[in-house]
Amino acid sequence: MRKNVLLITILAIVFTVFLSGCQVQPTMAPGKTEANKTLNIVTSFYPMYIATINVANNIPGVKVINMTPPMTGCLHDYQLRPDDLKTLSDAQIFVINGAGMEAFMDKVVSQQPNLKIVDATKGIQLIKGHGEEGDNPHVWVSITNAMQQVKNIGLQLAALDPEHAAQYSANTNIYTNKLEVLRVKMHQAIDGAKNRDIITFHEAFPYFAQEFNLRIVSVIEREPGSEPSAAELADTIEIIKKSNIKALFSEPQYSVKAAETIANETGAKMYTLDPAVTGPMEPNGYIKIMESNMEILQKALN
Repeated sequence: MRKNVLLITILAIVFTVFLSGCQVQPTMAPGKTEANKTLNIVTSFYPMYIATINVANNIPGVKVINMTPPMTGCLHDYQLRPDDLKTLSDAQIFVINGAGMEAFMDKVVSQQPNLKIVDATKGIQLIKGHGEEGDNPHVWVSITNAMQQVKNIGLQLAALDPEHAAQYSANTNIYTNKLEVLRVKMHQAIDGAKNRDIITFHEAFPYFAQEFNLRIVSVIEREPGSEPSAAELADTIEIIKKSNIKALFSEPQYSVKAAETIANETGAKMYTLDPAVTGPMEPNGYIKIMESNMEILQKALN
């Protein structure tokens, strides 16, 4: 009797172990691990970050990180840091302005061949740069172009992350509608201005001038951070005196020394016009900057 009980017990244990071994174990989807459930989207600099956080707003599992420090400004001569490469190595998607702004892209592509690139300027007609320069990359300074960049980002993110395509599309529509309201408001404020001639600090405003039918008659510094020569200063002073221009526009990201010199020599008043390359890291940051530009231009051009 005891032998039969023992035998039955052993058989029951063996049967239980056998059944547990036959159960289907849960598996992760191919390529998925606990560590990479989050979709990491990296943006190259401020205007791309603001556009992308609006397009990806409140989408579960999607994280947007800006690669460059908040006060970097334009990326004309930006050199990638080891921290930047580390940030990109943890990302699946890199949102860039394009049009040659990110001169370091060859290095990124060679070191991160699996990184998906979203080009925000795709299909936008570019303005030729000064002299031997390539195309001007400051596309986002035009409200119309900024809207197209947002649409480009939304479409490309939806294609790369189809699970959330509907949310990217809805967010894109919400933000472009806000930008459309801004565009209408700025045209109402600026289109009737008495003066259309302006002098700017560097080559950041051709698209803005094109949008609002302004004429850039001179640029104080062609290259950001490079002081104009004495001859260039003299030429600008002569242009202002002949054309009777009343306003100079410097930028908050750069020294105003040259602009102050010109203002002192000509009596022209100096204002600050912001190309939105830095600013508050919040969804309405770009809109706030452009609204401030609108108020400044209303005063300066009238």
